[in-house]
Amino acid sequence: MARAAKFDWDDGNTGHIARHDVTRGGRAGVRQPPAGVLAAQKRRGEERVLCAGRTDAGRALQFVYTVRRGKIRVLTAHTAKRKVRERL
Repeated sequence: MARAAKFDWDDGNTGHIARHDVTRGGRAGVRQPPAGVLAAQKRRGEERVLCAGRTDAGRALQFVYTVRRGKIRVLTAHTAKRKVRERL
């Protein structure tokens, strides 16, 4: 059985995504697994991954994350753009 990934949350990233009406989990939040990886790139010495997926309530989100110290750190999240929503 696969282990659930651990997320790295603090006031910084929680507050940032809250400005986009996204929470850490649940019906309005980022959850796992994402529906798909849209892009990945190296930035500031780490890989950043752009993903899209739906919340438990069905809201389409795009979010960027990186892996730090073995945990997933969500850097930003917002409502997915129309073209992305159509693919989900």
